[in-house]
Amino acid sequence: MKKHINYIIFISIFLFSCKNINEPKVDIITFDDLYKTIDLSTDNTYVINFWATWCRPCVKELPYFEFVNETYSEKNVKVLLVSLDFPSQLESKIKPYIFTKKIKSKVLLLDDPDLKTWIPKVSDKWGGGIPATLIVNRSNYNFYPNPFNQQSLVNEINRVLD
Repeated sequence: MKKHINYIIFISIFLFSCKNINEPKVDIITFDDLYKTIDLSTDNTYVINFWATWCRPCVKELPYFEFVNETYSEKNVKVLLVSLDFPSQLESKIKPYIFTKKIKSKVLLLDDPDLKTWIPKVSDKWGGGIPATLIVNRSNYNFYPNPFNQQSLVNEINRVLD
């Protein structure tokens, strides 16, 4: 009987730990936190995509960013997917979406309601619509307030890297 109870405890702990292994990691950040994440003193190029699960053009282009994340990692390209979903939807919507779509890029949830302050810091030409993408490194700052197809995204990244 004691062996049986120990076995049940072991299986319960094992299943609980496996659940946490598969759970996507999403940091909730402010715009200042995002700004601090971007280190332009390095050779990194950052591809920062502002998106949301409710935005059809956003979710359509996410596979292109996943392609970039996988293909350009050796070239010091860092993909950051900045979700503009509500923080209250982290567990019910965002994490399940990331898990089912097998997103490997770093996902950040921007929780900064002061849109009038941080949107112009990204670009004075940005009205806040999504999807929107920023490709930035030490010598480039390029903002795109429109969706990409895979080839146009790759072309822009190659242009910045050259």
